[in-house]
Amino acid sequence: MWKYRTLYLISIPGILFFLVFKYVPLLGSVIAFQNYNLFAGFKGSPWVGLEHFERMFRHHDFLRILKNTLLLGAYDILFAFTAPIVLALLLNEVRLALYKKIVQTVIYAPHFLSWVIVSGIFVGMLSPSSGIVNVILGWFGAEPIYFLGEDSFIRTILVGSGLWRDVGWGTIIYLAALTGINPELYEASQIDGAGRWKQTLSITVPALLPVITVLFLLKIGDFMDYGFERVFVFQNPLNIQNSEILDTYIYKAGLKQLQYSYATAIGLFKSVVGLFLLAIANTLSRKATGESLY
Repeated sequence: MWKYRTLYLISIPGILFFLVFKYVPLLGSVIAFQNYNLFAGFKGSPWVGLEHFERMFRHHDFLRILKNTLLLGAYDILFAFTAPIVLALLLNEVRLALYKKIVQTVIYAPHFLSWVIVSGIFVGMLSPSSGIVNVILGWFGAEPIYFLGEDSFIRTILVGSGLWRDVGWGTIIYLAALTGINPELYEASQIDGAGRWKQTLSITVPALLPVITVLFLLKIGDFMDYGFERVFVFQNPLNIQNSEILDTYIYKAGLKQLQYSYATAIGLFKSVVGLFLLAIANTLSRKATGESLY
């Protein structure tokens, strides 16, 4: 430890952050097994065991909410996880440095917008009266569509807005990994007659595989945590059937209805499922590729 004392020293702020904001709050999970009273506190609140978990599974809308969460999580992995990889590979093929920097700046910028601003942009674009999408549809004689008022469109809007906002930011790690590939590998492959496509499949993708594996495992750990803000800002009574997820339901049950124990039980269930999925994915990855988080 003394040999690497500098590294340990600069890791202290990160360790303290996780202790204070991640591990200490875990102690509050105890209220999921209590009928928590704000004035009685942890010690004075009566224990009820698994009553809140049983209530959660008996709720008439729970399966629909869980289905929405799982579907959006699956779409996020299918599109939002793979898109940065493809984009990084495309940017890696750009040889004009100035053009490459301009493109990177443009696609990074949306990441710094809040979800409130992002929702405002998409609400304006999808407006049935003045939105650019409906204006274009009108050119072809189509009737205006109220996209945010249709259950069938809301999942596409949620996934698409997240893709637009974060796809550029997600390429940063992959582009950094690409810079570490030895150029001599490409030179040797050119001598052997390999084209750009063959070089990508034989050199670039295998070099990215360890990074892809680690990021995929981290993504699996957040599978149930789709994000409260990104859904809540698009949600309305007309699309709630397909947009209500565990995060928004926890907010409504816990903060708006003051059911603290019930909301904590749902949050604990979500975290346990995420941990279970991460453990399975990590084991399968270690056996299949040799790469894992632990």
